Amino acid sequence: MENLMFAYCSCKVIWTLLVTILGYASSVPVGDDSICTAEEPAKYSIIFTGKWSQTAFPKQYPLYRPPAQWSSVLGVTHSSDYSMWKKNEYASNGVRDFAEKGEAWVLMKEIEEAGEKIQSVHGIFSAPAISSGTGQTSTELEVHSRHPLVSFVVRIVPSPDWFVGIDSLNLCEGDHWMEEISVDLFPYDAGTDSGFTFSSPNFATIPQDTVTEITCSSPSHPANSFYYPKLKILPPIAQVTMVKLKKNQLGLSAPYINLPAKSNEIIDSVSETPLDCEVSQWSSWGLCRGLCRKTGTKIRTRFVLLQPANNGMPCPNLDEETGCEPENCV
Repeated sequence: MENLMFAYCSCKVIWTLLVTILGYASSVPVGDDSICTAEEPAKYSIIFTGKWSQTAFPKQYPLYRPPAQWSSVLGVTHSSDYSMWKKNEYASNGVRDFAEKGEAWVLMKEIEEAGEKIQSVHGIFSAPAISSGTGQTSTELEVHSRHPLVSFVVRIVPSPDWFVGIDSLNLCEGDHWMEEISVDLFPYDAGTDSGFTFSSPNFATIPQDTVTEITCSSPSHPANSFYYPKLKILPPIAQVTMVKLKKNQLGLSAPYINLPAKSNEIIDSVSETPLDCEVSQWSSWGLCRGLCRKTGTKIRTRFVLLQPANNGMPCPNLDEETGCEPENCV
């Protein structure tokens, strides 16, 4: 009996130790890469470059009311406890308002509340809007060892609820900060508006969908402004570059940091995206015209829905003629 009690107690002790060890292991971050041990905070210049040109994106390119442009950049430096937005998850009310209307107040309140409740936010940053599809805007941001992640959003204007951005980019590599990083950006749908084109009227998505990446084939609908079925992937619609500032560079405006020169000429040198002509369905046949007891002709027509661009497939004939027998002859 004593042996049985001893075995029972031993098993109980071993089980308790095992549970304790497993519980401790589950609380430790996986891999050293997730822990930032950089001693001092770092400052970065962040340069957002719009590459939304008519050459790269010829389909339904907005030329007026309003023309293609970008909203202001709104971003945050934070820890892993906070998320501004995530692919395949539902957008917050703040992200919805920003993606649909460019209104930042609700999103900034969400960021401030997250910072107050769980101390997950180090700072908010913003950069001015760009009044055309191509161009640059910039600002500075600061990251900390406890808040090494960067997230931001920029609204595509005009659009239903489309945006570009970055979700939780880690600028820390173990015990040091990255010197420079550039990321190509592609369009996302916030999942709150059901429009297919840049100029679609407001039509709420009910129930709300998750944030999804827009590709050359998804949404798979010919009306989609980014629908280019002959492409494998869309060209980048924007790019962001972050450069760590040296102490003697602090306070300088970001465009004058030692970066390769950028201009609209460089942006427009991207490979051209071919756009095939699109035409409507044929109309019904017109009346048969001609002399009685002789073969006459009738015509049907169609019209151009989308003009070709960048050596895309040219438009076919817009009218077609065929023989017929005139009716109602005396």
